[in-house]
Amino acid sequence: MNSLTKLLPVHPIFKHLSETTLDELARGAIKKTYTSQEIIVYQGDIWPYLFYLPEGEIKAVKQSPEGRTFTATTLKPGDIFWGLSFFIEDTPMPVYLQANLDSTIYIWNREDLKPIIEENGVMAWKLCQTMIKRMQLASGIVEDLAFHPVMRRLAGLLLDIFGDAEDEFMARDLTLEDMASYIGTTREMVCRHLYRFAEEGAIEIRRTELRITDREFLEMQLRK
Repeated sequence: MNSLTKLLPVHPIFKHLSETTLDELARGAIKKTYTSQEIIVYQGDIWPYLFYLPEGEIKAVKQSPEGRTFTATTLKPGDIFWGLSFFIEDTPMPVYLQANLDSTIYIWNREDLKPIIEENGVMAWKLCQTMIKRMQLASGIVEDLAFHPVMRRLAGLLLDIFGDAEDEFMARDLTLEDMASYIGTTREMVCRHLYRFAEEGAIEIRRTELRITDREFLEMQLRK
């Protein structure tokens, strides 16, 4: 647990805890590792846990009864996450969690962590702040889906993924299904708009690579 003992004191959620409590948390955490694309927990499961992600990348995905998916959020190193039943007993997971990359998490169950949260007001406050930030993120996602067209959402995704490159080709790590999942549409719509962007000269597509050739055009879509 030496690595976790060093990580917890610098994390905003845990940094205000006493050394004794931090040691207790480090000893009580269960370390789990997942390979890329491995499912961590399924949608609908009762999962009363909170975890800390020190390395890797994990996505939270909502799946419809018809099998369509929407990526609600992507967790990066330093993030924490929890199942709904960690706070509300017997509440099922609204999403499934899947490792995007090889990932490691440290996990605590509700019964072990609840007394520590109740006894440490600053920790509870920081956890509430984290929850509010997640709510703000969710609100922005809902607004995007409700009021912004697919073309705008796809332009934003392309800028997020490929926007840092200086007119250079970058590997297309996301499939059409992945891209559709991130912006809440179908692979057919993604394919249609990608080729529309290509016809407009905004992007250039190869079989496994893509580059942005007219950033201004994509940024203009975000203002529509």
